[in-house]
Amino acid sequence: MSLGQRLARLAAHLQDPRKVAAFQRLCGVEGPSGWAGAEQRGPVANGGPAGGQAHPTGNGAVLGAAGTPRRWRRRPRRNSLTEEEDGSQEFATRSRFLYYLFSLGTELGNELFYILFFPFCIWNVDAWLGRRLIIIWVWVMYLGQCTKDVIRWPRPASPPVVKLEVFYNSEYSMPSTHAMSGTAIPLALLLLSYGRWQYPLMFGLILAFCWCSLVCCSRIYMGMHSILDVIAGFLYAILILVVFHPVVDLIDNFNLTYKYAPLIIISLHLALGIFSFTLDTWSTSRGDTAQILGCGAGVACGSHVNYILGLQLDPPPHSLPLSLSSLTVTVFGKAILRLLIGVIILLLTKVAMKKATIPLACQIFRIPHDDVRRARQRMEVELPYRYITYGMVGFSLMSVVPCLFHFIGLSCGSWITWSRDN
Repeated sequence: MSLGQRLARLAAHLQDPRKVAAFQRLCGVEGPSGWAGAEQRGPVANGGPAGGQAHPTGNGAVLGAAGTPRRWRRRPRRNSLTEEEDGSQEFATRSRFLYYLFSLGTELGNELFYILFFPFCIWNVDAWLGRRLIIIWVWVMYLGQCTKDVIRWPRPASPPVVKLEVFYNSEYSMPSTHAMSGTAIPLALLLLSYGRWQYPLMFGLILAFCWCSLVCCSRIYMGMHSILDVIAGFLYAILILVVFHPVVDLIDNFNLTYKYAPLIIISLHLALGIFSFTLDTWSTSRGDTAQILGCGAGVACGSHVNYILGLQLDPPPHSLPLSLSSLTVTVFGKAILRLLIGVIILLLTKVAMKKATIPLACQIFRIPHDDVRRARQRMEVELPYRYITYGMVGFSLMSVVPCLFHFIGLSCGSWITWSRDN
């Protein structure tokens, strides 16, 4: 057997949905009786049951589980763009701890985490570090989403896999973008911060390993990815890091100092969004791609505006390396207050822009907006809504909120000042 044949056989073995189902059973997840040995009867619809037909009892429904006290019945997690019927089924699990642990892991790749983690890093820790993390995150997620739409591999077949969430059921599977972000963010955090901040290297390695492992395993536990998807996402993220980490300083410096940077940034990110929308029919990945690009463009433009205005968020070179100051009640209280005020502003910005952009896009392109979910499946609505809305969120994150903190005396660190000699 040649090397190519061995690799193909290994890939097929790692892509087998029965391996996912076996991991779920090991963690205490239970579907209807007979799912563990279910066989595929034909082509698998993306995220759907084997043979493309709905299971008569529903994806993950638990038969006769009411009399078993050890089982805990739950419904799959869903979002506003998920079909209603996809969220009406149930599954059972014997371990609440593992369910909540892996739910936490999968949230490390969702919007809720990003809207807390990146602001906290920029407002309370190190804006220099936060900008570079966002640059790497944008490219990792964009390339991952586009690769999904090019390869077009379906989600693991259900049955035998039990779907514990249906957030991204309409997306393709290969590679896992959760695994990519769960690999890229902690590794980039380690690469960028070690030497700039004083902490034991072993601490950073353990944090990166635990973070990456939790996110990757959570996607298998949730039934959203095969083992091959997760491994491919992990390796793909490392490859992107190898390419972009050496040039991230050049990109950030360009965003800050080049005269026409905002025009180039907005045009480039918009063109990338339009390109990604042409790769395949509608799925939540298209909206997520526009959202990520909009956020990246907004943060880059906000950084440029800060530079022009002379708002210096980065610590001066003579203060490096930075050390973690002793955590006092005052320091902790100010950090939480900044996060609370800032995130409220970001959420209000998101809501206001959503209310304005969706009806406006529908009106301009003459698309009925009585059914918002269907209207958002049109590129003419989804692309401008996501791009403009999250572009403003990113701009507020990087420029508007720090300016507000400065004026009300809530800035983080003594180095945050206004400079007029730029």
